[in-house]
Amino acid sequence: MATDEAGAQDFVPKKKKPLTPDEKRKKKITPGSLMKAAIRPGDETSRPTDGYQVIFHCTVRTLDGVIVESSRVALGGYGRPIKYVLGKSKMILGLLEGLPTMSKGEVAMFKMKPELHYGEEDCPVAVPDSFPKDDELHFEIEMIDFFKVKVISEDLGVLKRIINEGEGWESPREPYEVKLWITAKSGDGTLILSHTEGEPFFFTFGKEEVPKGLEMGIGSMTRREKAIIYVSSSYLTQSPFMPVLDGVEEVQCEVELVHFIQVRDMLGDGRLIKRRIADGKGEFPMDCPLNDSLLRVHYKGMLLNEEKTVFYDTRVDNNGEPLEFGSGEGLVPEGFEMSVRLMLPGEKALVTCPPDYAYDKIPRPKGVPEGAHVQWEIELLGFEMPKDWTGLTFQNIMDEAEKIKSIGNRLFKEGKFELAKAKYDKVLREYNHVNPQDDEEGKIFLNSRNLLHLNVAACYQKMGEYRKSIEACNKVLDTSPTHVKALYRRGIAFMSAGDFDEARNDFKRMITVDKSSEPDATAALAKLHAKEMESEKKARRQFKGLFDKKPGEISEVGSNLEEDEKPEKEQNESEIENTEKEEVDKVPEPAPRMGFLWHLWPTGRRFLSAFGLQRCSIL
Repeated sequence: MATDEAGAQDFVPKKKKPLTPDEKRKKKITPGSLMKAAIRPGDETSRPTDGYQVIFHCTVRTLDGVIVESSRVALGGYGRPIKYVLGKSKMILGLLEGLPTMSKGEVAMFKMKPELHYGEEDCPVAVPDSFPKDDELHFEIEMIDFFKVKVISEDLGVLKRIINEGEGWESPREPYEVKLWITAKSGDGTLILSHTEGEPFFFTFGKEEVPKGLEMGIGSMTRREKAIIYVSSSYLTQSPFMPVLDGVEEVQCEVELVHFIQVRDMLGDGRLIKRRIADGKGEFPMDCPLNDSLLRVHYKGMLLNEEKTVFYDTRVDNNGEPLEFGSGEGLVPEGFEMSVRLMLPGEKALVTCPPDYAYDKIPRPKGVPEGAHVQWEIELLGFEMPKDWTGLTFQNIMDEAEKIKSIGNRLFKEGKFELAKAKYDKVLREYNHVNPQDDEEGKIFLNSRNLLHLNVAACYQKMGEYRKSIEACNKVLDTSPTHVKALYRRGIAFMSAGDFDEARNDFKRMITVDKSSEPDATAALAKLHAKEMESEKKARRQFKGLFDKKPGEISEVGSNLEEDEKPEKEQNESEIENTEKEEVDKVPEPAPRMGFLWHLWPTGRRFLSAFGLQRCSIL
């Protein structure tokens, strides 16, 4: 029974592929509507198929022998052979069926009924109204040549014929630097230019240094490939490489791609440039190092002076041992790591780096002066992926988290807040998959996660992104509403953002939930008070005299700001410093009594307070 079922499966009809438009047209051919008579045999070695460019002469006659049209000069044509790409070019149905039957050098006569040439319903090729498309016609075809081509542009304006296959899979693209040998000829064989001696021709991809069509064709080639690129006039854009060619419909460029290297502008301003000088193994960017990978590199560091002074070489100064470092740990210059993170194992690259991405932010090696531009020759030997936490015990996960957190803490102390935040974020992402097994593990996990969120908040605070710092604190307070440290850090962020009321609420709440936090909260409230005083004074200086003018007079806001700014600023800084040092344990003076509308209009109260106009009446 099982055998019968298996046999039955063999007879299940397979789903047929949908017919192409040309295949549907061929279904309309009826017997006798297209006839072929060989006039001269060809070489009979091969015949063209879809994807081949066919080059042929064609003369159309009526059955009485009257010439309707021809590609030959002697018969009234321009003398240029016709070129089609089978399966791509629009052509009459008779040629669509007849050309694939011919061999190179063959001459044949095709007798076609109207529905096989321009009389076909919905014929894709247009002819003048005077053309006898309703008559039966003779098409005399001489097959000059045919060969396999790759279609580069959909309109067939750029084609490529491969002569010798290249090496590897990669092709040049913007902004690669390309070296090649090239000869360019017009369609009739006239030499336009030749660059086949001396140094190979050099250009940068994407800089319009060669015609658009030629660049498109080169962009489809691999290293050491040799090909002929056929570029129609519409793709012969103006460039320094080739003069403007009037009356030339097509240029044939014989190209041998010698070499190309990847050039990557890492910052987009031309200062940090990475040039790949040797290929790596793998597929970019999937096989490049991830963050937190352990990288192994050999490198040589040089100053960008005339002598290209070498200040360090791992093969000489490190006993031939490679440099090993963890990505994202701030142990190497930022420009160095950015470049290595975009390399494949085995790849070599030449990196030119400005001082602010080199050694101006980390300890400089001996021989590297301050503000020095450098160049590194880097080889990525390999890397180890970050450890997968899947399957680890809870204690092992906590241990791994502590290692990464300690790296983040070091980066924070060094002022590398973005790198530190990335380390904290990594642990938080891994924590999304942690499931504590009991209450004790749950407490440890919650405490660790809260501290990481607060570390992220501290990073945002240092980076000046106060709103994001508040959001990070909220993630702690959502699960632990009485977390004193989260209240304190959020209060600091509110204060830095100028939200003084919200900051005051957080600091006062600290005292309510934990009496031992009163000294810290009191100091924070004192600092908050000083900042409010500073803000109000600044507002009064900016709007000084705004309400002192008589009706009809104009007061210039901030007109006296510049002359008063310096002494006021020094006074405010002194007030903040003194307030932080004092213990604020006095009962605050009662606020001045306000009118009824003052209490019903908090928005207006904050607006007037900003201008120091607390005692104004609301009319």
